[in-house]
Amino acid sequence: MVTESAKSDLARPEFSDHLRSPLRFSRSISNIDYTPGLQLSHQRRHRTVSTGLFRYKHLSSGFDVENGPSPSRSPLDGASPSSGLVLQNLPQRRESFLYRSDSDFELSPKSLSRNSSLTSELHAEDLIVTPFAQILASLRSVRNNYITLTNVPINKSRRGSTRDRDITNQTSPSKLSEEQYQKLAVETLEELEWCLDQLETIQTHRSVSDMASSKFKRMLNRELSHFADSSKSGNQVAEYICSTYLDKQQDIDIPSLKVEDSEAHKKREKKAPMSQITGVRKLKHTNSFTGVVPKYGVEVSNEEELSKIMVNLDKWGIDIFKIAELTNNRPLTAITYTIFQERDLLKTFKIPANTLVTYLLHLEDHYRRDVPYHNNVHASDVTQSSHVLLNVPALENVFTDLEILAAIFACAIHDVDHPGLSNQFLINTSSELALMYNDESVLENHHLAVAFKLLQEDGCDIFKNLTPKQRQTLRRMTIDMVLATDMSKHMSLLADLKTMVETKKVAGSGVLLLDNYTDRIQVLQNMVHCSDLSNPTKPLEIYRHWTNRIMEEFFRQGDLERERGMDISPMCDRHLASIEKSQVLD
Repeated sequence: MVTESAKSDLARPEFSDHLRSPLRFSRSISNIDYTPGLQLSHQRRHRTVSTGLFRYKHLSSGFDVENGPSPSRSPLDGASPSSGLVLQNLPQRRESFLYRSDSDFELSPKSLSRNSSLTSELHAEDLIVTPFAQILASLRSVRNNYITLTNVPINKSRRGSTRDRDITNQTSPSKLSEEQYQKLAVETLEELEWCLDQLETIQTHRSVSDMASSKFKRMLNRELSHFADSSKSGNQVAEYICSTYLDKQQDIDIPSLKVEDSEAHKKREKKAPMSQITGVRKLKHTNSFTGVVPKYGVEVSNEEELSKIMVNLDKWGIDIFKIAELTNNRPLTAITYTIFQERDLLKTFKIPANTLVTYLLHLEDHYRRDVPYHNNVHASDVTQSSHVLLNVPALENVFTDLEILAAIFACAIHDVDHPGLSNQFLINTSSELALMYNDESVLENHHLAVAFKLLQEDGCDIFKNLTPKQRQTLRRMTIDMVLATDMSKHMSLLADLKTMVETKKVAGSGVLLLDNYTDRIQVLQNMVHCSDLSNPTKPLEIYRHWTNRIMEEFFRQGDLERERGMDISPMCDRHLASIEKSQVLD
């Protein structure tokens, strides 16, 4: 899984890809495949993110994000937007660490039901790896065996029993030999005892996805231990992954300051009371837009050249850096405004064009220009990437206009006023933001606070014509999506989505019904998260730009840590970190 790359290769921005993105991107971006536990791979001629477990296809249903599913129609009735995604098996190209044996969840040699929902096949894409879904699959196997052993009649009206029709074709007890009958009875008892063992050890205060998350973290730690032993750079990458992508709730080892710097630490100037949201600045007069709105929301020197690029706004891998150049470093305003126009969101939600441009210009000014990576160009890239993903056939009719509005808005604001430092750095230095947000998703909470505060500025409230319920729902969705960009939540996101998909798969319907808020927001959260980590899937030259930027941001934090006498964070020491040797590949 892990090798040292040649010097011509590049390290992945934020080293996010080696932690395996939950959604699969393909070069054509013609569909989205659910890909639990598989890493991003970058190839010059064909770019893909390894294998997929399921492909989503939509089925129409009447789901209202504000009020829930329509009571007058079935989830599979034809309507718009849809809430059903058909689960399809895809060819397996690469083994994920999630499908390897885990000592705490050893598989029974007597039964396949905990490993596969399709007991007649042993393909890796059929494997069930989340604990709750394993138990559910095992209980279904026990039920099927019981029916075979006793020949009891099946309750045809039982909800979710779409596979029961297959049971009627099973061998009846009278046709089983004594040896076969006894063997099946013993296996059924062992299966049931395994389920009881698992249920007895479940911690009742934890959710079923927490169980999966804990299992995945344990398996990842074991995977990384081999990587860490391979080389010094391998150890540094392993340490970075653990410190960035795993949500450590206990036993956090906070780096201490050196003794000789303790006096300087004490002399830090006192900060003002936290009576207001930091980073928010008053609206500039130049941003208060009252004239005729230009085609792309901003004045440009060469509109013809910009148009040639913007015509590909719906395509993957657009040259975001060229757009920034042609818009006088206003790519976020230009891209977001154009997306709102293309999706007819201004008309749908009665958003005045002048108000939208005023807000976007004000928002873009709150992205720090001196931060190499987490700036307005990155926000533009994430916004445009999510726009593309929302257009793929699998998702284009799934979400409501309000959900799309929330998703695009969340992408545009998701890193506003980012200081170019990690959450852990802010926590370790007892920063004002860490104190304000109690060390929990510090930056993500700050981005949200700044973005919503900016809506209160004169002429900036783009949601003023939404109903109170629409506004409340949009705020809730936006908060959920931006908080999901906290990299330490990666495993939890993966576990939540995979548990949901596998549980529905075991239930046997073959359709992933997104008929409630929790399921729908999970897909949107993972979509935004994937867009945030999508740099390795972009054209190589664009990918190089992002790599250089993220590494420079890491190194600046390392310089600051060295200056303060702190332990230097993994991958942040410009004198030791090697972009080439620390790359993680397929």
